[in-house]
Amino acid sequence: MDIVLDDGYSFGLGLFETIHIYKNKAVFLKEHLERINNSIDALSLDTEKIFEQEVVEYLEENKSFKENEVLKIIVSEKNRIFLKRDYIYATENYEKGFKINISKTRRNENSVFTYHKSLNYADNIFEKRKSIKLGYDEALFLNSKNLICEGATSNIFFIKNKQIFTPNISSGLLDGIIRQWIIKNFEVIELEIPYDGIEKYDEVFITNSLIGIMPVASIENMTFSSKNKTLEILEKYKKAIVL
Repeated sequence: MDIVLDDGYSFGLGLFETIHIYKNKAVFLKEHLERINNSIDALSLDTEKIFEQEVVEYLEENKSFKENEVLKIIVSEKNRIFLKRDYIYATENYEKGFKINISKTRRNENSVFTYHKSLNYADNIFEKRKSIKLGYDEALFLNSKNLICEGATSNIFFIKNKQIFTPNISSGLLDGIIRQWIIKNFEVIELEIPYDGIEKYDEVFITNSLIGIMPVASIENMTFSSKNKTLEILEKYKKAIVL
């Protein structure tokens, strides 16, 4: 694979999407392509948009017998890369739930790159790796106002008395594909969520395109033993991706 050194690989002026491949079908492909193509326009990248047929042809040429895989699409001005890799999540992850810690790095809610899935992703990966070394599964970012934003690789939701809450986009987060699906299919209140006081919630879960809906067992020293509503949402999601 030849990569051309351009502003994407010199300065991070590029985009990527990470897509769940289920039985050789790209889950929520339309939504992923809409997001990356909108970001191409928003960041004024001098590159062609990605069309569904291009992805379908790549998957046809790279078929496998695995039920779950991952497709990563990377786009910059002079590069267009499709890569497949193994899917790593298992049933036991959902049974245990994720353990989350708070990152000391603050999310910049005023940066345009916060709102696009760009190659400026070092904060996310670095903080995720630090969390794993400490025995956690994910890092959670707060913004400059001490409001909850998102996980290093996920969006976050809270439940109280079966009502679902999530940080609003202006708090400083990427509007994830599964986040969008949750909001379309359930009654969700988007608001500012201060870190102080989250112990009042009954359940917490995180979302991204690979894990779908993942129960959260703890945030730092706060535990969340209930996951009834979360599992209800997870079951509906599983049915949606099979269709």
